[in-house]
Amino acid sequence: MTETLLVEFGMGSSLRRGDYTQAAERAVRDALWHNSINLAELFGFDKADMQIRLEVGVQEPEAVDVEVLKAVFPYGKVTVKVSRGGLDVPRPVGQEGTGQPTVMATVALCVGFEMERSDG
Repeated sequence: MTETLLVEFGMGSSLRRGDYTQAAERAVRDALWHNSINLAELFGFDKADMQIRLEVGVQEPEAVDVEVLKAVFPYGKVTVKVSRGGLDVPRPVGQEGTGQPTVMATVALCVGFEMERSDG
């Protein structure tokens, strides 16, 4: 059974391109880069044993390239679920813009290991 030991949250955006993958990738990095927790070492596991469950919220889930998000993680077994969420902020068509919305993505990053319960 995978026991979740850590949950981190992140937010990322694509300001002008309306790129859902870019916003989600930035949200993942936001969640990762705000901590330095040595869970694997603490429990005597190899980092490759980490079970990483990534939940992503964007307004257009089908527009997210899941493989790009998985590639952010240097180790561990990553599963990704993309759901409708996040926020699109409309932008006017102008000299600089294409009218693409500013895209905001949110993520929840859950880390755990396959562990045996010790409570009998």
